[in-house]
Amino acid sequence: MKIKVTSLYVDDQDKALRFYTEVLGFAKKVDFSQGPYRWLTVASPEEPDGTELQLALNNNPAAKTYQQAMFQQNQPAAMFFTDDLQADYERMKARGAQFTMPPTDVTASKIAMVNDTCGNLIQVTQLKHS
Repeated sequence: MKIKVTSLYVDDQDKALRFYTEVLGFAKKVDFSQGPYRWLTVASPEEPDGTELQLALNNNPAAKTYQQAMFQQNQPAAMFFTDDLQADYERMKARGAQFTMPPTDVTASKIAMVNDTCGNLIQVTQLKHS
């Protein structure tokens, strides 16, 4: 068994697609609509056949409450890993990303937190190698 898709609620799928592709650098994987429903996923260009992130429209009141509470508590909705946090931070910042935490050393890693503009905080992590 393997993880193929995980979902992240967003308040605007078009805005989310722009952020996750143009700012973070992911690639659009699947995008199709049927009536009001839109299935939209992105994937890492480093693993195009790896796990997909579904950018799901947040039209569920319970999910919206959860999303807003996590954001208010400064908790990340997702974590992505990089080999060079400083370079990715500079690249994303140049593309307009708004960071709520710049690259910061923590116990076993260095992390940064970015606002995805769609209701979520995203943690970008670089593991420290011993």
